[in-house]
Amino acid sequence: MTIKSAPLARPLPAINEMNGYFWRGGADGRLHIMHCGDCDLYFHPYQSFCSECHSANVAPEPVSGRGRILSSTINHQPWFPHVPVPYVVALIELEEKGPVRLLTNMFGEPVEAIKPGMRVTVHFEQHDDIFVPLFRPAEAA
Repeated sequence: MTIKSAPLARPLPAINEMNGYFWRGGADGRLHIMHCGDCDLYFHPYQSFCSECHSANVAPEPVSGRGRILSSTINHQPWFPHVPVPYVVALIELEEKGPVRLLTNMFGEPVEAIKPGMRVTVHFEQHDDIFVPLFRPAEAA
């Protein structure tokens, strides 16, 4: 799912050849993560080789977009002028062989309801050709 035409509320990444697959991949509604074709390991962020088997046979691939919260924090400080507080920053571990962990924002539930172990799914906030991956509880999806 993509949240279209979101107001610019957050700083956006500088896109380059090493991260474009991640920030633009949400255009197809799926999260893209680096994958080793030799040992089947998924990893993030980009590397030109697999840290497990050292193979250069790596490329971005779409993943399930499902995971669980390992840890989270509720932020009450308005770090960015257009980001409403409070908001949740969470460390998400994806289902794929890794571990693959992403630091991201949560939405879709009151901030107090976000807990470690909660199952989550990815959704995207679109800003032109950039798709910011955000997560929400799987039950709310």
